[in-house]
Amino acid sequence: MCGRYVSPEEAAIERAFHLGRRSGNPFKRKFNVFPTDTIPFLRLPSNSDELELASGRWGLVPHWWKDAKLPRTNHMARVEEAAGKPMWRDAWARTRCLIPAEGWYEWQAVERADPATGEIRQVKQPYFVRRKDGALFCFAGLASYWKSPKTGEPLRSCAVLTAAAAGSLAGIHERAPVVLPEGAQAAWLDRRLTDPARAKAIADARVPSEEFTFWKVRLLVNNTKLDGPELIEPLEGGIAPEAARGGAD
Repeated sequence: MCGRYVSPEEAAIERAFHLGRRSGNPFKRKFNVFPTDTIPFLRLPSNSDELELASGRWGLVPHWWKDAKLPRTNHMARVEEAAGKPMWRDAWARTRCLIPAEGWYEWQAVERADPATGEIRQVKQPYFVRRKDGALFCFAGLASYWKSPKTGEPLRSCAVLTAAAAGSLAGIHERAPVVLPEGAQAAWLDRRLTDPARAKAIADARVPSEEFTFWKVRLLVNNTKLDGPELIEPLEGGIAPEAARGGAD
């Protein structure tokens, strides 16, 4: 669930959040972001109230991590347990972030007959999910700053919050990323907010499922070496009813 997503180009993020241009190599639009990729995210630095576009590993490494080998499955955090689980607790309280996206992929488990043998097998059909209006949005995220115990090399990292899927999205997968409404983004980033219950209330007020549309896509997204607009093109003959109607009811 949300193991891949589409990341906007840096210029689009700067326009959406009225940011100044960064120095260095700008982020390009990427259609197949996967865990351990370096991704853009938005945060408030500890010494400033000015929104900053940062970059980091998609896969959170908590500041107290002692092993030189990095955790492998820390790219998603369950909203129900993030406030209390040691892996996420400090980031939940102090270093929340926003992760800009154009859409994400979900895989639905379906049964199909093998054309050669007729045997019924379970396969996973990928879907692409985006806002109905096609606008950029942000996942609620958690961020961390870590230094290697061996080399002292610093690393920023982040994770996407997830919650139980609702509405038509629940028909694809039981979980979905937490997408924050624009009006809740500043509160989510506010470092003065350290009450776990209040942070949870912000995350729970996510964008409702009826704001999204989705359709089936080809298995191209399963290949991490592929990246291009063809990954989000509707599968011929396999457009979901929600996409055909222009959105989920």
